[in-house]
Amino acid sequence: MTTLDGFTRSDIQTSGARIVTLVGGKGPPLLLMHGNPFTHLSWIHVAPVLAKQFTVVCTDLRGYGDSEKPPGGDNHEGYSFRVMAQDQVEVMAALGHDRFMAAGHDRGARVLHRICLDHPDKVLRAAILDIIPQHHLYNHINKTWATFSWHWFFNIQPAPLPEKMMGADPDWFIEKKLAKTPQGLSFFDPGALAEYKRCFRNPATIHAICEDYRACAGIDLAMDTEDFAAGRKIDTPALILWGATGGVGRNRDPDPGQIWQRYAANIVAARALPCGHYLTDEAPAETTAALRDFFAN
Repeated sequence: MTTLDGFTRSDIQTSGARIVTLVGGKGPPLLLMHGNPFTHLSWIHVAPVLAKQFTVVCTDLRGYGDSEKPPGGDNHEGYSFRVMAQDQVEVMAALGHDRFMAAGHDRGARVLHRICLDHPDKVLRAAILDIIPQHHLYNHINKTWATFSWHWFFNIQPAPLPEKMMGADPDWFIEKKLAKTPQGLSFFDPGALAEYKRCFRNPATIHAICEDYRACAGIDLAMDTEDFAAGRKIDTPALILWGATGGVGRNRDPDPGQIWQRYAANIVAARALPCGHYLTDEAPAETTAALRDFFAN
């Protein structure tokens, strides 16, 4: 099984789920959270380098990878970003880290956004990779975004429609979803890609991913709408990164950095990297350097 070199793997039981956790390195604590449909291995090119300066913690979000997949409940609350954020705060506390730095990509970045809102005293610095806040997206739907990010609308359909369709040929589906660039799947680590496929073959993983998106369109959006109306922004010093050629950065006006100013009060830097959506795979050196410089200061 492919793993992170020099990292120790364990399972940490939070109040709501068993979370796969890998820890490596020495220094200030740094939590890294992956996106859909990945696992902690999305940091395979980044985490070992950062571990030279930081105590790096990589997790599988609840429902993803080999972490536990608890029921979502009638309103999908079990996969809200608030609940997923609580998992991560409890994991870090179990490791002895009451305050920490954090980076998240894709769904992990959305979890990080919610951590910064719900637990502002916990996160010292936050790096948010390649997302636009879902509150903005759902309130600015257009044909370009709906076409490129069609899975946002497919995954939220009532069970078991998307689950059965994705589960009919999970390997084909995951390859189709990830191959969004001219390079296809070439920049993914082969071992990591094999692990993503293994996990996605589990019907419980597919269901959990759908529950994540259903929660995002429901209970998460309701929370975000309330926060936005109240003028709540994250105060944590934040780094906003996005891929210049991906769905987040391409032909967007205003640009992601400007959009994030409506949701974050302390943006240290906001810039595009020369890649698409998969920053840690397409531009690992540039992503690592940007994270290292941000967290070291």
